[in-house]
Amino acid sequence: MTEHDTGEPGDHGPRARSRARENTTFACVHCARTVPANTDGHYRNHCPYCLWSLHVDEKPGDRASTCRQAMQPIRLVEKSGKGWQVVHRCTACGHRQPNRLVRDGDSPDDLDLVLSLPWL
Repeated sequence: MTEHDTGEPGDHGPRARSRARENTTFACVHCARTVPANTDGHYRNHCPYCLWSLHVDEKPGDRASTCRQAMQPIRLVEKSGKGWQVVHRCTACGHRQPNRLVRDGDSPDDLDLVLSLPWL
């Protein structure tokens, strides 16, 4: 194993990442609440309390963005195979990114909030 390997199956060096290491607790960039790690088998990339996110990806999951600014939830879409997603827009550069709603686990997204937003 090299210093860049995660030890995960299929790990092939510095670009490979461990999903387990990405699924961590973080502080929301918008409301500052503590956002717990997701427990439904996916990792969380937005706040379940206000739905805001952080611009860390250029393509889903790549963590390649250097922008690192707040992303506002702007609309709700349904995608076949992925279910309901919140579309976020970066407040600095305008990048748009859909993110799957968290429906299960210990801390699901606040569906009352989702349904109360003006996009519906």
